[in-house]
Amino acid sequence: MARSLRKGPYIDPSLFKKVLAQVEGQSKGVIKTWSRSSTILPMMEGLTFDVHNGKEFIRVFVIMEMIGHKLGEFAATRKPPRHSDKKS
Repeated sequence: MARSLRKGPYIDPSLFKKVLAQVEGQSKGVIKTWSRSSTILPMMEGLTFDVHNGKEFIRVFVIMEMIGHKLGEFAATRKPPRHSDKKS
């Protein structure tokens, strides 16, 4: 279910501070976050995030098509199965 329009999009307060600092030019580099449930806002376009998937950090570069989605959608938590190429 979607979040109420009255409340607006959710973004973790500590992540929002880091994004504002990056946009204003006070800091540079990659923003490291554990907040997978934060919504990607238009001000985040062009920034790079390290999103935690439960084991490691996945690098996510935000483009225009990602706006409105959650950060966690772009950091998969499961690896695809690998089948061996054995022949008996």
